Amino acid sequence: QVQLVESGGGLVQPGGSLRLSCAASGVTLGYYIVSWYRQAPGKARDWVASIFTGGIIEYADSVKGRFTISRDNAKNMVYLQMNSLKSEDTAVYYCQIVRNEYGREYTYWGQGTQVTVSS
Repeated sequence: QVQLVESGGGLVQPGGSLRLSCAASGVTLGYYIVSWYRQAPGKARDWVASIFTGGIIEYADSVKGRFTISRDNAKNMVYLQMNSLKSEDTAVYYCQIVRNEYGREYTYWGQGTQVTVSS
């Protein structure tokens, strides 16, 4: 059974930092593309960042230079370091992993962790 559990969210002042973690179980994380998404109240879920299995990393323009995604395959962990946080970063943050095998896509989501940026 695949399970993703996010942690590390909370309330932080503008300009502050948070580090989100995503613990994966029931999978070998190294075979998956790992990503973070976020969903603000009343808005669609947006892509934030991804690490591909070849090590390529991509970020949404809105977080480039402020957020850093990383993975530790040995520990089955995904991280999102968020610096210089802004009020518009307030959202529920979700961890996602995706694997394509023999033409079939396997996608899994965590339950989300709330990040609130406010003074």
